[in-house]
Amino acid sequence: MVMTILIPAYEPDNKLIKLINELREVCDYNIVIVDDGSGISFKNIFELAAQNGCTVLTHETNRGKGRALKTGFNYIRENKEAEGVVTADCDGQHLPKDIVKIAQSIKEHRDCIVLGTRRFIGKVPFRSRFGNSITRAVFSFASGSRVYDTQTGLRGFSTDMLKWLCEVPGERFEYEMNMLLEAVPAGYGFYEADINTVYLEKNKSSHFHPLKDSLRVYKPILRFSMSSILSALLDFTLLSVIQFFTSNLFLAVVGARVCSALFNYTLNRLYVFSKFKGASVKKSFPKYFLLAAFIMLANYSVIDIYYSIIGFSLFFAKIFTEVTIFLFSFWSQRKFVFR
Repeated sequence: MVMTILIPAYEPDNKLIKLINELREVCDYNIVIVDDGSGISFKNIFELAAQNGCTVLTHETNRGKGRALKTGFNYIRENKEAEGVVTADCDGQHLPKDIVKIAQSIKEHRDCIVLGTRRFIGKVPFRSRFGNSITRAVFSFASGSRVYDTQTGLRGFSTDMLKWLCEVPGERFEYEMNMLLEAVPAGYGFYEADINTVYLEKNKSSHFHPLKDSLRVYKPILRFSMSSILSALLDFTLLSVIQFFTSNLFLAVVGARVCSALFNYTLNRLYVFSKFKGASVKKSFPKYFLLAAFIMLANYSVIDIYYSIIGFSLFFAKIFTEVTIFLFSFWSQRKFVFR
């Protein structure tokens, strides 16, 4: 068995044919191309690819990069001909030598997603540099994994991963981010191999939108925010209701806080951190309430630092304290409570 190169293509130009010809010169890998509904105007490009020995799979309409990759993965899985799979873009941004480098790395890192990592040195379009910088930072915080180039399309996979890859949610550009977010909970790591950074015509051919298509990485934090907001609303509501019926402030405060904490724990376990399947109630429940107790005690210390030591006004000290505790709580729950 040999390696297979999978190339999703939407409205490609002659750069695709150039890439195929250059690959033929440096390796004997199988090449599978998925025409993602490019239309009749691009038929000649795919015919030339087929004449060059490539397998061409066709979507009648555009279904998105994620679906194109899944179509290719499923075809390779069914034919059982590949030792590993390398995905590459069709616009000439991935050099043949780098594609071969990723293919060779698969053999040594079979339980990892092999990522062709660009270091963004030299003249790099602003939207690519900005998009990767922001997404890299948020991905690391949200997932607990460090990946330098979250948006690279040059990736390598062992054939053992193909079934899982077909099950990862997402039909368009978010699929590649979902793949990274779900890798660690699925038992896979990351291996990064440096590749050349190539941007042709300032990357005008890219169909990727850095802000819109990177939104997926922010979802864990957004879910955590909603969980916290709903818990706070429940806490306030129960505090008012219990105080109204009992006229006992201590009972109202304690009862409201316990109920809202149980509600918050349940939401976080079932919804926010649901991918971390190893977090049983028996293990996570005591850790959650120990963390809650620690945060409650730390609240005074943090606000005192901002107010007394740094010199913020009480209003801003409170705001920065809540932001600090929010970020610490998210990180702690992902790292230790629901790991």
